[in-house]
Amino acid sequence: MPLYKKAMEILDIVERIMQLVPEENEFAASVARNMYTDALQLAPKIAGAEGVDLYDIKMENAAVIRKCAREISVGCNGFLIEGFKEVEYLDLLKAEVEEFRVLFAEWVKNFDQWNYIIDRWGLFNPPGVNYDDVDPDDNIPFDNPFDGED
Repeated sequence: MPLYKKAMEILDIVERIMQLVPEENEFAASVARNMYTDALQLAPKIAGAEGVDLYDIKMENAAVIRKCAREISVGCNGFLIEGFKEVEYLDLLKAEVEEFRVLFAEWVKNFDQWNYIIDRWGLFNPPGVNYDDVDPDDNIPFDNPFDGED
């Protein structure tokens, strides 16, 4: 899957940047650790979204992926402020994140909005579905075969 592969490429670049950060530069080392933490989450969250069919769960994973990718881009700016010498890695990382963004946006367009359960928190419902809507599944009678058994 191209999105997953791109996530792994981003992780590889972030790992390389971490190796280039001088340990005595605490700010840059902190930024690098944060970027690494974010990069580590991309591929598992993609796999998590691919492993489920429900729209709200896919969107929840997508939101985390988006947040992490954006934080990686912001981290590049922190390195520039600190005068990081290997700017070619930052340029490469920014380009990879931009390619990731396009792949991500195309991937999200393919989520099935009609395969959902109502998100009672109101964040990840398909358009037109509200957190306080009546769930049509609540009206399905359910005969429990175990009622009355001890």
